[in-house]
Amino acid sequence: MKSALTVILTALTLSLPVSAADLTARQIMEKVDDRDDGDNRISEMRMILIDKNKNQRVRHMKSFDKDLITDKGGEDRRRIMFFLSPADVKDTGFLTYDYDAYEKDDDQWLFLPALKKTKRIASTDKSGSFMGSDFNYSDMTRRNLDAYDFKILKEEKVRNHKTWVIESLPKTQDQIDETGYKKSVVFVRQDNFVVVRGVHWTDIGNKLKYLDVSGLEKIDGIWTVTRMTMTTKKNKVIEHSTELSFIGTKYNQNLDDNLFTLRRLEKGL
Repeated sequence: MKSALTVILTALTLSLPVSAADLTARQIMEKVDDRDDGDNRISEMRMILIDKNKNQRVRHMKSFDKDLITDKGGEDRRRIMFFLSPADVKDTGFLTYDYDAYEKDDDQWLFLPALKKTKRIASTDKSGSFMGSDFNYSDMTRRNLDAYDFKILKEEKVRNHKTWVIESLPKTQDQIDETGYKKSVVFVRQDNFVVVRGVHWTDIGNKLKYLDVSGLEKIDGIWTVTRMTMTTKKNKVIEHSTELSFIGTKYNQNLDDNLFTLRRLEKGL
């Protein structure tokens, strides 16, 4: 949860007319990172995995998110996610500690009920697919802005809303190895600083991954993604896609810190 002062300043900033000439690419991405995204959030989730033959697998999850204020006034984020169905993934759990301090590696754990084992996701594994989807583990956390060079390419409308089209290039091979992306281009809405579209160039396999946010609405005054799709293509041919829907999102819920622990991850809902 942002401080009251931060919320007021953000509101004042968003009320002013903004053009590409007023902000640098880095400043835009900082506003993306700093925008109010709510606190103590609960969401039902539906994940649809679609293969190249358009066969579908549907998974249902429940996600809990909480922000914790750091000693330096920043925000560490906690997320725990439980798979509810189908039977082959039921009780699988995923826990993320997303640290505000960019120099600190984020922590991620995956609980596999069939093995009764919790696996810590190493930095070298974060470019891997999350539960067979087109999203990888690094997509589940914030990017270290200091690890990238940003450039405004142009302005373009997405669903009748003006966006900045921003190129993002990792500065080091280590960053490429961790995320799996050697280049990204994101479309940032100018009125609310939400990324509504993106293209990622994979470092391995020469593939393109296309992000599209097709559902976006205000819930409790907070811009909230309700539906997004990630599609993987090679040589312009769709290999696989993943549709994520967020249903019944609620903010300002009473979430105890003990919910975001390895013990709770292994216990389940």
